[in-house]
Amino acid sequence: MILITGGTGYIGAHVALECMVRGEEVLILDNLCNSQRSAIDRISVLAGKRPGFIFGDVRNRRLLDSVLRDYPIDAVVHCAGLKAVGESVREPLRYYNTNVGGSVVLCQAMAQAGIFRLVFSSSATVYGDCTCMPINESCATGQPTNPYGMSKLMCENVMKSVASSDPRWSIGLLRYFNPIGAHASGLLGEAPTSTPNNLLPYLLQVALGERRALAVFGNDYPTPDGTGVRDYIHVEDLALGHIRALDALRDRRGVSLWNLGTGRGYSVLDVVKAFEKVSGIPIPLNVEARRPGDIACCWADPQKSIEELGWQARHGLEKMLADAWRWQCNQHKRDEVRKAN
Repeated sequence: MILITGGTGYIGAHVALECMVRGEEVLILDNLCNSQRSAIDRISVLAGKRPGFIFGDVRNRRLLDSVLRDYPIDAVVHCAGLKAVGESVREPLRYYNTNVGGSVVLCQAMAQAGIFRLVFSSSATVYGDCTCMPINESCATGQPTNPYGMSKLMCENVMKSVASSDPRWSIGLLRYFNPIGAHASGLLGEAPTSTPNNLLPYLLQVALGERRALAVFGNDYPTPDGTGVRDYIHVEDLALGHIRALDALRDRRGVSLWNLGTGRGYSVLDVVKAFEKVSGIPIPLNVEARRPGDIACCWADPQKSIEELGWQARHGLEKMLADAWRWQCNQHKRDEVRKAN
C-alpha cells in the first residue's frame, strides 16, 4: 500500500489515480487546507474503486504513528505542503513550519515504522535564479529566491541527511517544473479554495468571467517578449513520473534526484496566446510590477529522467491548456447547478 500525503491536492490526486489505475492500494492523508474532499469521489469514479482517506495533518506525529502501524504501508509519496511563491514571501514562517516541519515529522515516523521508500515532491525553485539553461540535476541549488523554494531545499537536505545516517533509505527527490493541465476526462483538476497564485488557474477564471483581467507580473525580463519563461508540464505526465520513481527506488539506496519537465520554456504571453487559440476566448491583461521571488527563466533538462526512469513528458502546451479548460468548464457547470439548487 502507498501512503500519499496531500493526496486530495492537485498533484497528489493525480498521483493517487495513477497508482490505483495500475493496481496499487492507496491511502490518502490530507488536512484539506487547500483542497476538497470531493477529489476522493472523482478519483473513485476514474479508478473504479475508492482510495482510503484519513483527515489529518502530516505534522501530527501521533496520527502518523498510528497510520503507519495500522496500515500495510510500504512506500510514501509526500505531496503535502504549501506551494505559492508570493504567499511564501508574505508568510515565511508558515511555509517553514508546514513544509519543513511536516517532512521532519514524516521521516521520523517512517523510520520508527521501518518504512524507508519515499518519493518527495520537490521543486525547480531549489535551483534559485540559475543562469545556465536548460537546468540539469548537476546544477548547483544555489540560493532559492523565495521561502517556498528555500523550504523545498531544506526538505531535500533533511532527507539527504537521514539517508546518510541510515543505509536502508531509498529516497527520490522529484524536482517539478510547472505543472498545469488536468485529467483528460475533465473530472479531475486543480481546484484552489482561495485566490489562485499560479498563472493558469487565474487565467482560467478570467476566461470564465470570474475575474476582470489576468495580471502579468513584469514585462521587462530579459526574455524574448519580456515576460517570465517557464517549463510547463502536464499533470498526468508528472503523475506518471512518480510511478516510475517508486519503481526505480526498489533497486536503489540513498537519494536520487530527477527533474520532471518537458525541456521547453514558454513565456506568459506564449501561454496566453496558446490558450486563446484553444478556447477562442480573448484574455485581457494587466501588466503589473514584478513579484518578489520571481525569476526570468526556468526550464528543464529531462535527460536523466529519460535515461534512469524511462520517463519523458508526452503532452504539448495546447493539450495541457485544452485539458485544463475542459476541467474548468465542467467545474463551473457543477458550481452553477449547486447554486441553482
